[in-house]
Amino acid sequence: MGDGKLPVDPATQEISFPPNFCQLQSSKEDLEKNVFPNIINNFRNHDWLCERAILAPKNDDVNRINNMIQMKLPGAIMEYKSIDTVIEEDQAVNYPVEFLNSLEPPGVPPHKLRLKIGSPILLLRNLNTPKLCNGTRLSVKKLMPNVIEATIINGKCKGEDVLIPRIPMIPTDLPFTFKRLQFPVRLAFAITINKAQGQSLRVAGLHLANPCFSHGQLYVACSR
Repeated sequence: MGDGKLPVDPATQEISFPPNFCQLQSSKEDLEKNVFPNIINNFRNHDWLCERAILAPKNDDVNRINNMIQMKLPGAIMEYKSIDTVIEEDQAVNYPVEFLNSLEPPGVPPHKLRLKIGSPILLLRNLNTPKLCNGTRLSVKKLMPNVIEATIINGKCKGEDVLIPRIPMIPTDLPFTFKRLQFPVRLAFAITINKAQGQSLRVAGLHLANPCFSHGQLYVACSR
């Protein structure tokens, strides 16, 4: 990032952006207003929606931003709860359902998925390549008990309506194996920097309350 020429703070090993590199905002609220201006009037415009997002290093920050922005949209929230089970039955005593519900491994949707019609979502699995791939962005069109109808807002199949079912997902980076049955999507007003790889944005906000793990991750965020 910066070919090693940007000044580094010797105490924190962090770099400083040049003043002409980006528009620095004084608060998270200002960042949201600049990336998603007048969202109540614009969120139904898929061209407007697909070209902007806020990026952050950690899921916790992303979740807070997503929930805060979604609350501004009109309409009621629909909540979908996942069904979580351990794969090996003899481990059920060690890992109760309440504990499994609290887990949010990378690349897996949350136990409580809260959506509104019009919200942008990001697909977390390949469902029907090349139309529905991991990383495809969609806009929620209709929320039904067992299926979500959404419109693809980026890629070759932009504008197509699709149905997204619940699917079983098994995280691989835990010391035990469990299965989560849930819709393979997350809100996408904000996305993690790792998930942003391959995305092209006209307006990218960068939320760095928690610093990036590496200069490489910061490069990915700044090059969107």
